[in-house]
Amino acid sequence: MTLALARKYRPRNFSEMMGQEHVIQALTHALDQNRLHHAYLLTGTRGVGKTTIARIIAKSLNCETGITASPCGVCETCKAIDAGRYVDLLELDAASNTQVDNMRELLENALYAPTAGRFKVYIIDEVHMLSRSAFNAMLKTLEEPPAHVKFVLATTDPQKIPVTVLSRCLQFGLKQLSPAQIRAQLEKVLAAEGLTAEAASLALLARAARGSMRDALSLLDQAIVHGAGQVLETGVREMLGIVDSSYLFTLLELLARADGPGLLEQAEAIDARGLSFDTTLQDLASLLHRIALAQTLAEAIPPDEPERERLFALAEALTPEDAQLHYQIALRGRADLPLAPDEFAGFTMTLIRMLAFRPEAGGAGAAPVSAPAASRPATSSARPSAPVRGASAAAPAPASPVAPRPVPVATPVASEPAPPATAPTQRASLPALTREGWPQTVATLRWNAMAKMLAQHCELQSVDGARLVFVVAPQHKSFLDQTYRERFTAALREHWPDVRPEFVVSDGAEHTLAAHEERERANKQQGAVDAIDSDPFVRTLVQNFDARLVDGSVRPMSSQDR
Repeated sequence: MTLALARKYRPRNFSEMMGQEHVIQALTHALDQNRLHHAYLLTGTRGVGKTTIARIIAKSLNCETGITASPCGVCETCKAIDAGRYVDLLELDAASNTQVDNMRELLENALYAPTAGRFKVYIIDEVHMLSRSAFNAMLKTLEEPPAHVKFVLATTDPQKIPVTVLSRCLQFGLKQLSPAQIRAQLEKVLAAEGLTAEAASLALLARAARGSMRDALSLLDQAIVHGAGQVLETGVREMLGIVDSSYLFTLLELLARADGPGLLEQAEAIDARGLSFDTTLQDLASLLHRIALAQTLAEAIPPDEPERERLFALAEALTPEDAQLHYQIALRGRADLPLAPDEFAGFTMTLIRMLAFRPEAGGAGAAPVSAPAASRPATSSARPSAPVRGASAAAPAPASPVAPRPVPVATPVASEPAPPATAPTQRASLPALTREGWPQTVATLRWNAMAKMLAQHCELQSVDGARLVFVVAPQHKSFLDQTYRERFTAALREHWPDVRPEFVVSDGAEHTLAAHEERERANKQQGAVDAIDSDPFVRTLVQNFDARLVDGSVRPMSSQDR
């Protein structure tokens, strides 16, 4: 008889368990030291190993080699428990045996000594389904059971169990398994079955299981049947109804280019394939989350990410503001789908909303959605608004060159290489870079996330032709990582192609944009506190009622508060 994978590969001992190390360690120590409790409560969501651990406990208590955390698995007792025919192991499904009569029958049987083993082990699954009278009937026995009786209770909803029962049990909370753990187990199962699978298909199955190993094995069973013995990404996507990731990447690339007609074409292609728009928006939000991680915490993206290159390309094409806004719109659009005239209208309206509310669109300056396809940019990384924004921004007026000033205790950092001789000489209308105008230059130019962080925390110390010397405070020297410097240099060379930035670490960086903004925030905060302190009504409260101002409770008003 062919068994389902979830039954065929159910762990037979603690060493075969995937995850739940905190529970396994505690139980192993208890069994090895013979410190046994009379009642255990295992909690957790479906498919995380509650019943499996309960059966392993039964084997550990009754194995013919003795009480052990490593049952032999070959003695008659272990074989009988694995086969589900051991007379001293009684499994009760509380969902179908909820009444007090069932519980009384079970407890009466508990009075008799075990037939074959050391202990009678009662496994009560979904124990929260028992009636209140059934719980009351078992309280006394659960608190002081016969020495030969052990209870192992399992539930997915411990909140429904009376506290009087909870207090009589040793509780263990089982956690959901991570996609990486599930994927590793699926690979072992496939190897044992002599089958192969595409890595991307296993990643999809692991995510779809949502922390449940049983669900993952059931889905793998289904995928093997669906693919006639082959587990391929296309087949798994079709089986799960998951949108092909290429559609999602293309959608965001078109959004980055403000390509309205292209977005509509992609929406029609998704509709033509019969894919779920609800799932599409869910997966789109998930992709935007990964893009935000790539922009702010690049090391969080694993090196073996199959779509790593395309992911980082989108992280460059979209600003952090774009990613955050698109994420919120995708979530809101998914919630609004049931209210839309139809799902296609709700989905396309969500995409149009992403276009209309792009941070750099600025209302009238937004790219028209109905622009003809022939006028679309040829590359996905080009952002039409970037050159206009950089060229037309109110940059500081040209100032006379400033002589380099000495830097105390400066630590030189490697300078950036000179640009190629063929570098373009466009944007000649931009003003010259000056030390005094640097904060305003930082505020007006367009930067990517990493370049902006470095720009905000460095001060332009001197300009010597194409050579720019920047000072960075020691506490911010982490921004001098090679990646930050490369992106900073690339951003500058979009406007001044010949510049060669150099960096030094020194305490002299006091006039950076970040420092200026911090001083402004501090001044506004102090002004708000002074205004409250000088208010006649507040002073009356302080004098007559011994009132005091709670630290941190005052904040300056913003334009949105007025």
